[in-house]
Amino acid sequence: MDYLEKQAETLNDLVLINNDRVEGYQKAIDELKPEDADLRTVFQERIDQSRQFHSELVNEVAVLGEEIKDGTKSTGKIYRAWMDVKAFFSGNDRKTILDNCEDGEDAAVRAYSEALECENLTPEQRALVIRQHTEVKASHDRIKAMRDSL
Repeated sequence: MDYLEKQAETLNDLVLINNDRVEGYQKAIDELKPEDADLRTVFQERIDQSRQFHSELVNEVAVLGEEIKDGTKSTGKIYRAWMDVKAFFSGNDRKTILDNCEDGEDAAVRAYSEALECENLTPEQRALVIRQHTEVKASHDRIKAMRDSL
């Protein structure tokens, strides 16, 4: 695998984890009760964030002239099972939903951390991944704080 392919693979892994985040948070929204409007807002913000990150990453892969991956956890290698469908919700109470969302954010943080271990990223790509990693970590911490407050 050449240098550009390795860059694209690393960036595509993050494209896919952001697809997972969109899917996971949409699933979470679908499970919310009407009185959970505050969570609906927070989860929609995470969806919007993931779509923005996806767009930025896709642009980087396109610049490399490499194939842009689509889909979610079934394609790619880095921690895509962030909200495993087989047992996504054992209940639809706030704590359970936030527990599952935190698990998903844990996987996203790990994916970004692993991407930063890649030595093939350009300084510009690394800066993008660092910025997104910081924002994903902040998102994780917010979801965790919300869960812990219950």
